[in-house]
Amino acid sequence: MTRLAVVTGGGTGIGKAVARRLATDGDEVVIVGRRATVLEATAAEINSGLGADRVTIAVADLTVPEQVRALAVRITAAGKGIDVLVNNAGGNPAAGQGDLAAVADAYLESYRLNVVTAVLVTEALLPHFTRPGGRIVSISSIAALRGAGAYGAAKAALHGWSLGLAQQLAPEGITVNVVAPGFVPDTEFWADRLTPELEADRVAQIPAGRAGTPDEIAAGTAHLVSAEAGWTTGQILQINGGTLLGRG
Repeated sequence: MTRLAVVTGGGTGIGKAVARRLATDGDEVVIVGRRATVLEATAAEINSGLGADRVTIAVADLTVPEQVRALAVRITAAGKGIDVLVNNAGGNPAAGQGDLAAVADAYLESYRLNVVTAVLVTEALLPHFTRPGGRIVSISSIAALRGAGAYGAAKAALHGWSLGLAQQLAPEGITVNVVAPGFVPDTEFWADRLTPELEADRVAQIPAGRAGTPDEIAAGTAHLVSAEAGWTTGQILQINGGTLLGRG
């Protein structure tokens, strides 16, 4: 049976790679984001490559409860259960400097973009999840594990929420996991801030000797949402070329 997967932030970078991987594996995929033109271009590209219309779009600002509620209604209108949710939407707003109000705004905005988006869409879709067999994966960052200001703090909060949700949903046969990528420059996250010097510095910190790719993050995500991963829940999968080693 064809599964229904929802990928937030699915128009570019890691979200796009995840959507392509799941659609290639045979899933029906809804990509969600704020920019209709970006989503439309991504859906057309993936569908054209597959020769099948497996990717559709839904436009919503996931920080706005009313829009998330409407999104859930649209996605579930046909009565099909949700099998997979990949929470990839996020952002890294400019850090506040000096002024306490600016610092507060930066931390609140980072939390809103990286945590509230995942919490709202998950809560809205949860009643419609396949039980047993549902899969939830949130895309985090190496920053959550080694610290990086407001962004790292927000991603760390995403970890705590995911682990609690994993315990809550395990008896219902729904798994909840996190993927924490290292340096993956081919994303919008790095679009306006990456210089050759910064890239060289980041790569020098990676024992594998190179940056990661969105497709490699998508591969790890695809395993966690697969039928074979039914006994894997409450885990944080690091994919970072050895930059930060796992801990038991």
